[in-house]
Amino acid sequence: MRKEWINDDAVVNEGGALAPVAEAAAPQGRGSSGVSRRTFMKAAAGSGLVLGFFVSGGGRFAQAQPAQKPVYQPNAFLRIAPDNTVTVQVNRLEFGQGVQTALPILIAEELDADWSQMRGELAPAGDPYKDPGFGIQMTGGSNTMRSSWQQYREIGARARAMLVAAAAAEWKVSPDQVKASKGILTGPAGQRATYGAMADAAMKLPMPESVKLKDPKDFVLIGKPVPRLDARAKTTGTQQFGMDFKPAGTKVAVVARPPVFGAKVAKLDAAKAKAIPGVTDVLEVATDRGGRGVAVIATGYWPAKQGRDALNVQWDTSAVDKVDTKKQMAEYRALAQKTGQPAKTADTSKLKGAARKISAVYEFPYLAHAPMEPLNCVIDLRADSCEVWAGSQFQTLDQAAVARTVGMKPEQVTLHTMMAGGGFGRRAVPSSDYLVEAANLAAAYKAAGKSGPLKVIWSREDDIKGGYYRPSHVHRAEVGLDAKGNIVAWDHTIVGQPILVGTPFEQFMVKNGVDATMVEGMGEPYDVPMNLTVHNVKANVPVLWWRSVGSTHTAFVMETLIDEAAQIAKMDPVAYRKKLIDAKHTRVHAALDLAVEQSGYGKKKLPKGQAWGVAVHESFNTVVAYVVTASLKGNTPKLHTVTAGVHCNTAVNPLTVAAQVQGAALMGLGMTLPGAAVTLKDGVVDQQNFGDYTLARMPDMPEITVHIVPSTEPPTGMGEPGLPPLAPAYANAIAKLTGKRLRKLPFDVAGTVKA
Repeated sequence: MRKEWINDDAVVNEGGALAPVAEAAAPQGRGSSGVSRRTFMKAAAGSGLVLGFFVSGGGRFAQAQPAQKPVYQPNAFLRIAPDNTVTVQVNRLEFGQGVQTALPILIAEELDADWSQMRGELAPAGDPYKDPGFGIQMTGGSNTMRSSWQQYREIGARARAMLVAAAAAEWKVSPDQVKASKGILTGPAGQRATYGAMADAAMKLPMPESVKLKDPKDFVLIGKPVPRLDARAKTTGTQQFGMDFKPAGTKVAVVARPPVFGAKVAKLDAAKAKAIPGVTDVLEVATDRGGRGVAVIATGYWPAKQGRDALNVQWDTSAVDKVDTKKQMAEYRALAQKTGQPAKTADTSKLKGAARKISAVYEFPYLAHAPMEPLNCVIDLRADSCEVWAGSQFQTLDQAAVARTVGMKPEQVTLHTMMAGGGFGRRAVPSSDYLVEAANLAAAYKAAGKSGPLKVIWSREDDIKGGYYRPSHVHRAEVGLDAKGNIVAWDHTIVGQPILVGTPFEQFMVKNGVDATMVEGMGEPYDVPMNLTVHNVKANVPVLWWRSVGSTHTAFVMETLIDEAAQIAKMDPVAYRKKLIDAKHTRVHAALDLAVEQSGYGKKKLPKGQAWGVAVHESFNTVVAYVVTASLKGNTPKLHTVTAGVHCNTAVNPLTVAAQVQGAALMGLGMTLPGAAVTLKDGVVDQQNFGDYTLARMPDMPEITVHIVPSTEPPTGMGEPGLPPLAPAYANAIAKLTGKRLRKLPFDVAGTVKA
């Protein structure tokens, strides 16, 4: 695989998934002022500079609560030790997307630190680390760089100013005579001191009211390929993930969950389970969505699993709905023929007399997140406190949920953020399902007179069958074109389960009954008269955001329909897109132009049997365009090359940007492969493991090159935007080879329809 801006850590990485609302641009140049809105924090023990403060403005979500004043939250700090190492508290979850390197880059840039002395630590749940836009500590919506760009740079700049001031005072010179570079302070007469040596003195000084941030032309680290701080630990197998953590005296627990979501235990015989050597306890516990399950606790995972396998449980499913995928999709298709709740309005009267029409129905299945590291956590419930170790994307919500479950206040619960092996949104659950379950188990364990830490482990089967999937959807589209191929009317309906209803995000992301995540990506950047309605469906299947959220299906529909319209208009699909994309969408044009130019599209002759495919999509304020090549052998398609054009404004670390695009593209490819679907029969999930739930594997990986549009504007998100346009670009290439259009994911080439 050819790589651009790639090092050994450019593997399948990812970000979480939470659809953002539009963001106001963070101010540049001078930092925010107003000391009353900042807090100066000193270390409880040890020496060194510890800096944290309130930062105004950075990362606000202007459309979320426009009538309210910006929320000021203490959201970061750093520590400079006597040995000159600088440790940055990372207020997010690191699960492959690179924040444990990117956030220290922002501080090191303005601090003028020596990069070899930078360190990153994942911060525990706490008020100083809350996202200023959402008001909670979280990782999602490809939001880290957007929210942290101004804030973390200001932290570095303020720390640098305090170090300079401390040195100037000691050397009895003016601050402008002191130079700071690579962790060293230098005076006009040759005086020298390390940051670590000056940190204690700097800590005693007041913070400056304002600081001037660097001009982008002076960046030393930002925009340069910087190897990741966690690369060595991960490649040598020494990195500790949540699954690796097991304090002394820990017992391991696995839970037998009901086969239908929300079902209960009717009858339990635990005799055989208790007879397994190493099994210490069998307890009935509350599970997600009002269900009941059975926990087996043992001295290790294997005896716990054996004990669970030996359980004799009869389940009561009488009070819960039992979803059947075939019936559900038939109902969705029927509902799609009816007008739903308006999301966009446009005149559709020209459909009747249109010269050409596209009538299409698209189907998308439930999808499991399937991170490489299944869910797990360690919980230690004591008399007046509780300690939790977990790879949480929602530290604030999870901390509060655990506290509520065990009858404590949030401040009595310490939640340590552990490195996680993937998530794709599954570790950002508004219901905190797996942590609430663990807390219920800890409470039951304590009620049984037991104490000590419990480690709750989900198996791969538990993970695949355990719920919180990307919702299934049906789209129905009627597109009218005139004799010249211009789109004159577009009537569209989407059917599916809403994600945000009943969550803390409902109040500003569900409007007039329309879940913003269901319709994101529909219409723009194209100038088309779209009338869009939605049907919100209830089903007894837990649903959640999945990497790139609604764009997982909306981008596929938009980009294949636009491609089909170009075919009807007898126009080149790139030229057709550029004609429909308003000139104001300069970033979309730039990303598409870059991908086209670098791929050789329209200039390079492809091998016989191969075809080009194109797609472009903006999500999380980042534009990714793909130009791909594919072939077909029988009914089996093969993706050969992917050329990406990316516009994410400032690429803080081009290595990470490229890695994110590669990982997202591979995950997007996975959506197209046979078996990439979660199905249900009589309420029970059919799939169990990677033998019957398909993920993309190494042989599926195409050659990927990533090209980034240069920019000095504040960065936008990168964890998710690389996923949406891959599948439609691939589908468009297949359509050129077959003359037929794909209307479903995963692909069913044999069942395609004539365009």
